[in-house]
Amino acid sequence: MESKAAKWGLDNDLILTSAWTAVLAAVILLAAIPTDTRAQMWVAGWVVLIMSVMRRRQRMPGAYRVLFLCLGVYLTARYFFWRTFSTLGFHDLPSYIGTWLLYVAEGFGITLFMLGVIVNVRPAKRAFAPLPDDPRLCPSVDVLVPSYNESPEILEVTLSAAVQIRYPQERLRVYLLDDGGTVEKRNAPDAEEAAAALQRHLMLRAMCERLGATYLTRERNEHAKAGNINAALQAVNGELLLMLDADHVPTVDILEKTVGLFVRDEKLFLVQTPHFFISPDPIEKNLQVFERMPAENEMFYSVIQHGLDFWNSAFFCGSAGILRRKHLDEIGGMSGASITEDAETSLQLHRRGYNSAYINHPMISGLQPATYTDFVVQRLRWTQGMVQIFVMNNPLTTSGLKFWQRLSYLSSSFFWFFGYARVIFLVAPAAYLLLGLRVYDASFREVIVYAVPHLIGGLLVADYLFGGVRWAFVSELYEIMLSLFSLPIIIRTLLNPQEPRFIVTPKGEKVDTDFISSLATPFYVIYAVTVAACVMGVYRFFEFPFERDTIYVTMAWELLNLIVLNAALGALYEHRQRRAAPRMPADINAHLAFDGHPLIQCNISDLSGNGALLSVTESAFAPVKGVTRGELVVQNPALKKLSRLHIMVRSARATGNARLAVGLEFAPESQNEKLETVALVFGDSERWIRFIRTRSNKRQDQRQGIVKSFLMMLTLGIKFGGIHVRAVFRDMIGSAARPFGRMARPAYQWLKRGALKGRAWLLGAPAS
Repeated sequence: MESKAAKWGLDNDLILTSAWTAVLAAVILLAAIPTDTRAQMWVAGWVVLIMSVMRRRQRMPGAYRVLFLCLGVYLTARYFFWRTFSTLGFHDLPSYIGTWLLYVAEGFGITLFMLGVIVNVRPAKRAFAPLPDDPRLCPSVDVLVPSYNESPEILEVTLSAAVQIRYPQERLRVYLLDDGGTVEKRNAPDAEEAAAALQRHLMLRAMCERLGATYLTRERNEHAKAGNINAALQAVNGELLLMLDADHVPTVDILEKTVGLFVRDEKLFLVQTPHFFISPDPIEKNLQVFERMPAENEMFYSVIQHGLDFWNSAFFCGSAGILRRKHLDEIGGMSGASITEDAETSLQLHRRGYNSAYINHPMISGLQPATYTDFVVQRLRWTQGMVQIFVMNNPLTTSGLKFWQRLSYLSSSFFWFFGYARVIFLVAPAAYLLLGLRVYDASFREVIVYAVPHLIGGLLVADYLFGGVRWAFVSELYEIMLSLFSLPIIIRTLLNPQEPRFIVTPKGEKVDTDFISSLATPFYVIYAVTVAACVMGVYRFFEFPFERDTIYVTMAWELLNLIVLNAALGALYEHRQRRAAPRMPADINAHLAFDGHPLIQCNISDLSGNGALLSVTESAFAPVKGVTRGELVVQNPALKKLSRLHIMVRSARATGNARLAVGLEFAPESQNEKLETVALVFGDSERWIRFIRTRSNKRQDQRQGIVKSFLMMLTLGIKFGGIHVRAVFRDMIGSAARPFGRMARPAYQWLKRGALKGRAWLLGAPAS
């Protein structure tokens, strides 16, 4: 059954939209009433105080939630009206240009804030819908796994998991859609490329036959991923389509928890589930926060998609989603006008009046890009695609969408213009401190009574809505690290929306050494400008005492930029990652079996696709020390059966308390054993739930808070930014010393030969 809130929202959406719009309009009109600075100080102070008190109550009833959000909207609206009508004065042309560039950037942030409040006013919480008791009533499902250049090892794991999904087997088919072995690629002019494509084609086709999946490819590589899927639609006939990226390994219950919703609602075209990653993204890896901090995408999948679902606007995210085939056929298959074919397809189907749903239960596990460069490539593709949608299918003007859906899609696509705002916020304080441009025409008192309450209110709202899944200042870090590259892409896409081409993100790569990212140079420039601005700020403080109010504000702003940039530098120093198969925590009781020895009780503390780490008592393991071959006997949570998996013992080390950490490598001896191993490692969705709860500090129960998040960002910048700076100086010294080393080498060889001859003369032996 759907939750009462979600059902009420979907059935009474017009009433709710009208009421919510009226409330927001009333708050904004109230904020537009002009007041003097003293009155604003008292009103804003009381509003901030009330919000701070309300914020301590993490679970607010609906009316209190709306009141809290409206108070935040009031502070922001007050700031907007003051900023618009009181601070855009003309001093000189360069300052006036800078003033409007900053004003537009702030306008972007305020618009996004308002849209976010609307989208997240009352998130829908859906429950699972059970499958029909009669298997014959279950819709037929085709599992589609598009692939381009992913390794056979990654594909084998995904396909092995897909063929074990719990569902009536006569109603389930699994397909690999191989775009790396097309006829076009197998006949490429380059002989090596053609041979590689043929080898891939033969290898993957044989793999599919072995696993019980079906191999599909096509003649030509046209229209990227959307074209690959649309070509496959000509060969499959399932009523539903489960889409999986090549590295997205499904759990066994993904259809049990989703397909029932399609049975209940004939107009439902999509059930989306979250993307869960078992490897850190490069920023998490390089700052070592993967298991300490909520993942970067949790804000979207744990909060925003719920909000979108309430407004019937949850959209397809390219993988881990189930689509109804007949609705997809109505629009000619996957949309391909933009390179984010998933969101564009959802938009087209919402325009036709069909429904979508979101189930927040992680039922796939995927891999993040291994390096910052790959991460940027992925996010720039998303940026291009969402800007394309904004331009070519603007949610405000395209036909068929309801009002709240327009706002929801506007929020989702408009967000990707953050590159402009972040760049402006980085350079604006330096424009004053270095160049003397007056880009923000306000007194210190006005900043305190208008801007500061607006900033505090925004932080309180963000912490209330997202604090359990996104700590303060983390968004700033990610957006700064992408903005320097996304801004040129945004401009190019606006000028030519048809230009972008789909680029596949590399996955499962190893990073064998530590190194500084090749994309670090723009950050050095921004960092140098920021430091220079801070130095100039100190100079201005003493030389221009009448400007100290402005200097206080801009210096505080610049120091905050510097703290985030320090963390960015830390994330730009790539740490090695030798494991292609990431390890994830586990807590599973098991036994070790060795020939001629009794079973040894143990606990599986982590698992990867290649092996496991066990916790064993020293006394129990002592009799088999030195034995390498054995079996891991475990009740497989995904398959609900006992599995006996062949293993090789690779290490054993003491961990204290008379226990050992024993490292194992899986050594399956049959195809069935390989499948059971995949099910043990990847098949249990409850394991992913437990990990997320641990990583995000039990969601709403423990939040980091604004102050702690600030201190964390400061600490990360000092620690890891320092590592980056030391590496830069080490490389500079090494580069400077290298020519001297080359010049000194002949002299060293001459001295060495002289020493050998002298030694030989003294000993009366021939020199060698």
